[in-house]
Amino acid sequence: MVVPNLPFCGQCGTKVGPERAGVACTTCGLRSQPDLKFCPACGTTLLAPGGTSARVLAPVTLKLTLLDRAGTILKEFPLNRPVTSLGRQGADLTFAEDPYLSPLHAQLVNAGGQVRLRDLGSRNGTWLFIDEPHRLTDADTILIGGQIFRFRRLGYPGPRPPEQDATRRMGSLIPGADIASLTQLRSDGSARDIVHLSPGRTLTLGREQGDWQFPYDPSMSSLHATVRSEDADFVITDMGSRNGIALSIKGEPLLASGDRILIGDQLLKVEFS
Repeated sequence: MVVPNLPFCGQCGTKVGPERAGVACTTCGLRSQPDLKFCPACGTTLLAPGGTSARVLAPVTLKLTLLDRAGTILKEFPLNRPVTSLGRQGADLTFAEDPYLSPLHAQLVNAGGQVRLRDLGSRNGTWLFIDEPHRLTDADTILIGGQIFRFRRLGYPGPRPPEQDATRRMGSLIPGADIASLTQLRSDGSARDIVHLSPGRTLTLGREQGDWQFPYDPSMSSLHATVRSEDADFVITDMGSRNGIALSIKGEPLLASGDRILIGDQLLKVEFS
């Protein structure tokens, strides 16, 4: 809780002068604009001055567990801060030997009885493993084994004008339209292979089985994932793979206890109560 008239936030050091007069965050003490619903520093729901809304939940008891690729526990990290930064250097939790981590890579925000995951503009993104089928949205970035893919919506093509002399063109009539694509990305972000998706099409991916195979990737299961059409949408499902499927996060998703995240080369399980 911030002390009245204190010039700086006691938790994060942000200046709390008259120009920032407003609502004080009950978790980190930062004063924000009166019309903000959530604290911009830690995500806690803000109460209007003199407000009598529902009680503010205390932060949960949070722990990170470092795992190897077989799921064996390597180390545990109890986290006692409302906001914990993760990265290669200068972070609250540092993995100095991981070259895939940005110096300040991600944050875990523990406030209001909830835990959120925040990427800090890292080079390689922050990844959250999915436990259920996921409906893909435009620009989703997906990790399957050691391969990274980007899903894009293409939309339906407009009608083609008739040929001037009424001669019909030859070509495949089915499918009539491709409305999405899945692009395999190289480490520099450039496209390698592209598969187009159409209504009614199911695409399977794996190391040895499926429509799209990656025999050179030992971290991919023999049959790893399926992308199936549901009307005009596409849903990705894990097929019981060893290493799972992860999505690069957008925004600040809420975490559930037991969720696994990947930052750089560090596989971490989030546990709280």
